[in-house]
Amino acid sequence: MASQAHEETLALREQFDTEEQQKDASTLGMWIFLITEIMFFGGMFLAYTVYRRAFSTVFAIASSSLNVYIGAANTVVLLCSSFTMVLAVRAAQLGRQKAIVLFLILTLLLGGVFLGVKAYEWNEKFQEHHIPGPAFHLDKVAPDQQGHAQLFFSLYFAMTGLHALHMVIGVGVLSMLIVQARKGRFSASYMTPVDVAGLYWHFVDIIWIFLFPLLYLIDRHMKLP
Repeated sequence: MASQAHEETLALREQFDTEEQQKDASTLGMWIFLITEIMFFGGMFLAYTVYRRAFSTVFAIASSSLNVYIGAANTVVLLCSSFTMVLAVRAAQLGRQKAIVLFLILTLLLGGVFLGVKAYEWNEKFQEHHIPGPAFHLDKVAPDQQGHAQLFFSLYFAMTGLHALHMVIGVGVLSMLIVQARKGRFSASYMTPVDVAGLYWHFVDIIWIFLFPLLYLIDRHMKLP
């Protein structure tokens, strides 16, 4: 009991009066950070929307060249990772140490699977010469429209690359949480880091939920040339 009380005291930083105040401040800080991220991604979504409207046919052709099955599989992987993250937060709320570690590890593994699949997909695009640059070429697009196709793939790599960077950061955060959880750092009275990390992870998953239909499903019903 004395050891547990000592750990709880260490968990409370000196600038806060109570653990509840510390948790509220941490949660608020994460929400503010996520709002800035929404604004950042929002600019890219806006650019994509404008150019999609301007070059709708070329964007549809470029989108149809993406592997929708890989994108759908990665969507399922991320949804599963959100579920395991919820279970990790719940386990922390209940003070179940082994369950916290288990579900954090599962979330980490699913995040790794997502990044691995994304790396495979990017390599596929490289082999197909869909990387914007001098060697770029997309079939079914006229020579004078290749620049518009490059614009699609520039946005594709920028948006999915930025999302992947957030995933890498999330994987790093999960790794640190796993180390701390194995040391018994979290309990029912102190699980703020797990809770806040869960908010971040769900945000990254939600961004992909928007990216998948925008990039992979655009106008696939059209009869393309």
